[in-house]
Amino acid sequence: MIRTYNPDYEADIREKLERQEFMKLMGFNVTKIEEGRVEGELTLEQKHKQHKGFAHGGVIATLADIVAGFAAVSLVPKGHHVVTAEIKVSYFHPGLGDKLLAKGYVLKQGRKLNFCEAEVYAVTGEKPPLLIAKASASMANITPEDIAGVGKLER
Repeated sequence: MIRTYNPDYEADIREKLERQEFMKLMGFNVTKIEEGRVEGELTLEQKHKQHKGFAHGGVIATLADIVAGFAAVSLVPKGHHVVTAEIKVSYFHPGLGDKLLAKGYVLKQGRKLNFCEAEVYAVTGEKPPLLIAKASASMANITPEDIAGVGKLER
């Protein structure tokens, strides 16, 4: 059973989104935040495309990483963080269309790792969204103690 340890997860995620500079640079907007689930969309522009005019694979992977990661963030206690420990993306179709829609969700919640999936769809006009990629990811929970210990590492 998936459950949050932070009843204020939505407000905390919105505050963290304000500090997501790369996400802002890309133009990605989170549109839905629920317990264990996050969705968002990106209007496709020329800057998001590779040489053949498809959405760049790195853009697609980044969207999958963002929504899967924030889905995991919705479950951890206040003051804790989440980082990507591992991600695998499978591409099914070229990213063509007006926008990309990304959906991330937690499959299995754990004490140290959350196992997540993400789906990325291409949307063109009024046509049904087309699944173009699917990702599986392990998101590591980072405690305040873990963060404090990083400053103590010898270089």
